[in-house]
Amino acid sequence: MEEIVQAINAKGEEIRQLKAAKPATMKEDLEPLVKELLALKLQYKEVTGEEFGGPKEEKKKKEAVPEQESKREGPSKSELNKLKRKENKAAKKAEARGATGEEDEEGTTESAKSNAPGDDETEFAHLYGDAALVQSAVITDRVFRRIGELTSSDVGQEVWIRARVATSRSVGKGVFVLLRQTTQTVQAVVWQGSKVPKAMIKYAAGVSLESIVDIKASVSAAETPVQSATVKNFELSVSEIHVVSRAQDLPFMVEDAGRNESEAAASGMPIVNQDTALNYRWVDTRTPANQAIFRIQAGVCQLFREYLTNKNFVEIHSPKLIGGASEGGANVFHLKYFDRPACLAQSPQFYKQMTAACGGFERVFEIGPVFRAEDSNTHRYSFSLFWLLDFPLLQLLFPFRHLCEFTGLDFEMAIYEHYYEALEVMGELFNYIFDGINERYQHELMLISQQYPFEPITYLRPPLRITFEEGITMLRESGVDASYDDDISTPQEKALGKIVKEKYGTDFYMMDKYPLSARPFYTMPDPNNPRWSNSYDLFIRGEEIVSGAQRIHDVDLLVKRAQHHNIPIPSIQSYIDAFKHGALPHAGGGIGLERVVMLFLGLKNIRKTSMFPRDPNRLAP
Repeated sequence: MEEIVQAINAKGEEIRQLKAAKPATMKEDLEPLVKELLALKLQYKEVTGEEFGGPKEEKKKKEAVPEQESKREGPSKSELNKLKRKENKAAKKAEARGATGEEDEEGTTESAKSNAPGDDETEFAHLYGDAALVQSAVITDRVFRRIGELTSSDVGQEVWIRARVATSRSVGKGVFVLLRQTTQTVQAVVWQGSKVPKAMIKYAAGVSLESIVDIKASVSAAETPVQSATVKNFELSVSEIHVVSRAQDLPFMVEDAGRNESEAAASGMPIVNQDTALNYRWVDTRTPANQAIFRIQAGVCQLFREYLTNKNFVEIHSPKLIGGASEGGANVFHLKYFDRPACLAQSPQFYKQMTAACGGFERVFEIGPVFRAEDSNTHRYSFSLFWLLDFPLLQLLFPFRHLCEFTGLDFEMAIYEHYYEALEVMGELFNYIFDGINERYQHELMLISQQYPFEPITYLRPPLRITFEEGITMLRESGVDASYDDDISTPQEKALGKIVKEKYGTDFYMMDKYPLSARPFYTMPDPNNPRWSNSYDLFIRGEEIVSGAQRIHDVDLLVKRAQHHNIPIPSIQSYIDAFKHGALPHAGGGIGLERVVMLFLGLKNIRKTSMFPRDPNRLAP
């Protein structure tokens, strides 16, 4: 008998402890225990012939002290039903308070309670949470898709997507997330349901912006076009979400860095200072416009390479460490090459000529870095000329258009009779590049215009060609003071660009026959007038993008011109020697990649088209 009583009391105590530990999910766990308790009481009655706890009169007396009774026999069936009704009522109140995070009577918020482990969280735990560190440990059967590749045939299908969280917005029982891959975005929806627990909604809402996530989702047709996304006709219903890399302490919002300045000024919305953006360039390049700018820059290189390769040009790779100065100028970066002085190449000029005219290749091109040690913050003017101006004012008056390191697109070719042969190739080359950008990069051009509105450039077939003398005459006729004997200045170039646009309807043109005194020593003089040279520049929107000429291929004339420019012959002896063994007549030019992209897109600052710019004031990142 005593053993049965002890078993009943022990079972009642077990039930009480379970109630205290898991009140929200008690019913299913209590049911078998209550059945065991009732079986023990029935056994007691069969042995004693009495109800456990004595006759009903005594039980009523004990009901006045429920605490003592509960310690002895555990909850009755009526108490369980009453407790169930109380829990249902509390659950409804908690649901009403959930959105505001109000505290209950015990001082615990509903959001905190949701973190407590429960059966539903255990069941769905694999659907959300941070992913394991990717260390190339496993290969799964997951096939990841690109956002821009989603089509109507994917509707109803489940896909895996890895992307950045561009924006996130919680609404009621769900979260709307804009996912970004490069320039493409799509809306994803995480919505609470039978297979998406509340804890998963909370996890998704807590993912920081710019974090990288893996999601599994069903593709569905959007009821209305999603205007905030580039993929407007589809959206993703998320069934699984995992953070691959969580972004921390962003230096600025990508949305702010990508905002149109005029619209920001009108609405009072913030923008990001350019120096701040450049300090965190890896974040700044995530904006749609920057993604597009550098994709177009890559496109210019591809089109340059395509055209010249199809014209039987050979790509070369020349050294950037050289002895002496590559063009005999003073603006070089000097360094010590072991025990000898050296410098960084100002251009691949000598090597283009050696390979095309002397080395048997005849037509060559190169895409590579160029270094100019010009302590200047504008296109041509030395910083020392503006020493009276504060630096911020200088930036305002003369936006940066000069880089100490930039990417050169260079070519050199043998000619038969006239340097016009090279100009024809160059004109066709630029028309090919312009056409290619307009045809292949329409999406990118649209993205750039949203932040930096610009007018498309105009160009002729064949390109307009004028002489230097004709250009100076047009300037003078328009009231601009210009000399036939001096090189054209930046303000004069811009003025001439406007005149040419009004007169000929083109933003792109060529001008040749520059004064010989304004060109490098290896430039071929004009045979009819020693005042001029067989040289040329190309312009977009009134700014120079190419400088080129017919080169001297006669060794005696080359030495004479070098001496005229006071260049020590020993410093360029290997270059001179290359022309002693037979050299083809040749011409070529050098193109500044960043300038071409900047002017084609109508941007005002060359640092916008240099991914990690190197100017007189910046050497990092």
